[in-house]
Amino acid sequence: MSERGPRERMVFSAAQLIRRDGVASTGMREVAAHAGAPRGSLQHYFPGGKEQLVNEAVGWAGRYAGRRVTRFLAALDEPTPGGLFAQMVRQWTDEYETAGFAGGCPVAAATVDCAESAESTRRAAAAAFATWTGPVARALADMGVPGERADPLATLMISTLEGALLVARAERDVRALTTAARELGPLLDAAVSRDG
Repeated sequence: MSERGPRERMVFSAAQLIRRDGVASTGMREVAAHAGAPRGSLQHYFPGGKEQLVNEAVGWAGRYAGRRVTRFLAALDEPTPGGLFAQMVRQWTDEYETAGFAGGCPVAAATVDCAESAESTRRAAAAAFATWTGPVARALADMGVPGERADPLATLMISTLEGALLVARAERDVRALTTAARELGPLLDAAVSRDG
């Protein structure tokens, strides 16, 4: 994080605090302190205030999730749709088993906290999910899932993961995540076209 400039550190810090505490409990001063940035720089970099900062943090999170798809695929000897989903899930089970259940998805947190009150945040969250869904759908298509099914299955994967995260945090147990990977994997793998 130290090689990032103050603006990037604040966006990253906002995403980290939102994923842990939600939007309502994440204050601008706390973001500046977490980022090691002067408080006065908030107004300079984010003249739109907290809403602008939240929206940029949500955008960052969507881009981060989308970029992770390549890393997940690289971890697989033979990429399969079910294997990709298992890697997506493993990121969270590993975190929850080593660091506890404090964090969740910052995009989901912003959606829950702000979607009805801040239209710009709702749009930012929708765009972040699309930024994540695109690489997942492309990966599925590259693995042989027919184009007309790749987008819907990518949406199913992300929706299932987000729901399992909520259940896991509520139960303080990774059961929902491991169940989702085990049960959804065969359905995803069955979508691969055998014609190619």
